[in-house]
Amino acid sequence: MGPRHDGISTEAGWSANWPAGGLTRIWVREIGIGFSSISIANDRLFTMGHVEGLEYVYCVDITTGNTLWSHSYPCKLIADLYEGGPNSTPTIDGEHLFTLGKEGQLYCLETATGAVVWEHDLPVDLDVPVPEWGFGSSAYVLGDQLILEAGRVVSYNKLTGDKIWQTEPHAAGYGSAAAFVHSGRTLLATLDNDGLRITNAEDGSPVAFYDWPSSFRTNSTTPIVDGDRLFVSTGYNVGCGLFRLDNSDQLSLIYQNREMRNHFNNSILWNGFLYGFDGNSNLGRVVQLTCLNFETGEVAWKQRGLGCGSLMVADGKLLILSDDGQLVLAEGTPDEFREVTRSPLLQGRCWTVPVLLDGRVYARNATGTLVCVQLPSEG
Repeated sequence: MGPRHDGISTEAGWSANWPAGGLTRIWVREIGIGFSSISIANDRLFTMGHVEGLEYVYCVDITTGNTLWSHSYPCKLIADLYEGGPNSTPTIDGEHLFTLGKEGQLYCLETATGAVVWEHDLPVDLDVPVPEWGFGSSAYVLGDQLILEAGRVVSYNKLTGDKIWQTEPHAAGYGSAAAFVHSGRTLLATLDNDGLRITNAEDGSPVAFYDWPSSFRTNSTTPIVDGDRLFVSTGYNVGCGLFRLDNSDQLSLIYQNREMRNHFNNSILWNGFLYGFDGNSNLGRVVQLTCLNFETGEVAWKQRGLGCGSLMVADGKLLILSDDGQLVLAEGTPDEFREVTRSPLLQGRCWTVPVLLDGRVYARNATGTLVCVQLPSEG
């Protein structure tokens, strides 16, 4: 979701006037099965994939797509009803990279070499089972802490791997932690398969909880925090809710409806409106890209035809990857859905959010085709 964890890029200087024949492909390569997205820093791209019983962490040269280093370990595919492979996206923190494998293999690696700094086996270290769909949290760096939602909310020292604190166990969710400041404290919001959980980041003590069950135990998104308000969304016809955390640490429900049922990709909050995909991936033909008023929960517009895709906001526009591999640019406005342009990008199932950096878009599909394309420059 980017350095601010909000899915928004302010990068400008690229043009919405895309060539009729499609965007220029810079490179393409295979990285293995999975849904791990892409992290980039200092001309190095990091992602994950599964190849023949091994899970790989890749460090790739963004200019050529060539592998600079890789780290692998045995791991099950866990391909129940979908392709399987890693769910988590690598987290870059200066000289270190933090990755979480499908079965809970937590690694701190050197970004330069891939050398292991420290590691943990989360089912053993936390005494929790592997979730039905495997571990899905991406690591959140908060000062010297590394925070994960993994059947417990847990904090490790990011440099040493020493455990700082852990919460009581719960049914693991598949999203990540979001940090925010409230009443002079740094708090963590997580959505697990029991509900919305607020935890004190200093010592792991519980602050607030709101029951938010899913019929199929698949709460898969990360809470969106705006001041003292928190938005959550779940598929399988559960829907969304906006909450307020008051000064007495009580979570109160502002609204709840079924107009935004995010299956696994987060909505993006942009200029007071949420943009996200309403519906389940197994019913992709009826999933609708939805614009929802954050304050009221009222629908501004809905648009079919993109399947259960993903999106980010870039220079005030919606950069969308449809679930069948079309890269679509649309206006980021609540007035109506207005498509600007599109280009074919990938084939096969595409559930992973694309990444924009320096005028290039990086995206992958479920079977592991990773592509880099160039957006035209302005002028």
